Amino acid sequence: MDYVLGDILSKDGFSGGYIGFECNKIVEIGAGNPPKKPQCKGLIVPLVINAHTHIGDSFIATKNIDLPKDVEQLVAPPHGLKHQLLREASDDDIIMGMARSLNLMKNSGTMLFCDFREEGIAGIHQLQRALRVGGISCCIFARPATLTYDAAEMNLLVAPAQGIGVSSLSDWDYDELAKVARHTKKRNKLFALHASERVREDIDRILGLEPDILIHMIHATKSDFIKVREAGIPIVVCPRSNAFYGLQPPLGLMKRVGVSLMLGTDNAMIASPNVVDEVKYVMRKETLFSLEELLMMITYTPRKVLNWDDHILGPGSPANFVVLDRESLQPLYVSMVYKEG
Repeated sequence: MDYVLGDILSKDGFSGGYIGFECNKIVEIGAGNPPKKPQCKGLIVPLVINAHTHIGDSFIATKNIDLPKDVEQLVAPPHGLKHQLLREASDDDIIMGMARSLNLMKNSGTMLFCDFREEGIAGIHQLQRALRVGGISCCIFARPATLTYDAAEMNLLVAPAQGIGVSSLSDWDYDELAKVARHTKKRNKLFALHASERVREDIDRILGLEPDILIHMIHATKSDFIKVREAGIPIVVCPRSNAFYGLQPPLGLMKRVGVSLMLGTDNAMIASPNVVDEVKYVMRKETLFSLEELLMMITYTPRKVLNWDDHILGPGSPANFVVLDRESLQPLYVSMVYKEG
């Protein structure tokens, strides 16, 4: 049997001890030192979850392109530069870029990522091809190919996906977007959308769509956050991507109001899809959150929101954990039992 030693992150926080594991299963968790020399010593956390990505644009990061630092010019559909580049790129270029991001996430201890999949059903097929390499799971948030509701297209999109993830309220005709949201809910899938990223958007109209997850909320007000908290809707923040545009999520206000927070990395053409890098970035920029709180945002909180793999770090559970260096948060040891999905 093999062992790792250190501070183990449970739902109640960190506590010292060791994990013994063999044959892809955790056999024991104990206090003090293990019976034999451990593989390594550090922060032992469940495999992490990246709650918001766009890995379809990974290929753009390898091109020598001066990306505009304006949200609308770069990523707003349908005319943002990213969408132009996606339409012009070959399937092979897009899939190879995705594969690079998948390997980076897997090697850094990411078990699951939530991807907002552009380009309709074609985008889902590209992602499914990239995922054939195995070793990492994806919660696919599909989106219509255009900014209109089409019932036949929606049926195709929701079948292989865990949800629908759309761009902001400002991009859509509200009635069309409401039809997309209703269709998603009728199929018992998750509905997520970018909100108040470029400008503040009407929170009552947003909540009228009954979203399960909101992304960004940079320009939201205190009253907006109170309504989101009362509705029980979690928010995904992506500070590194926001910083590229000169934007900053109001993390202090979010914490004071008490909204549920998760971390994502957003566009792979801007920021690496390693969500632990997001933790490190926030720690450098803010003193609002403890390391424990930030690690909860990439482990237990997204598991609860996504209803994913709730039996973790216990005897008999899969040996799904990563040991992080206490200072650098670099992965020292990754144990991953692949779960299809």
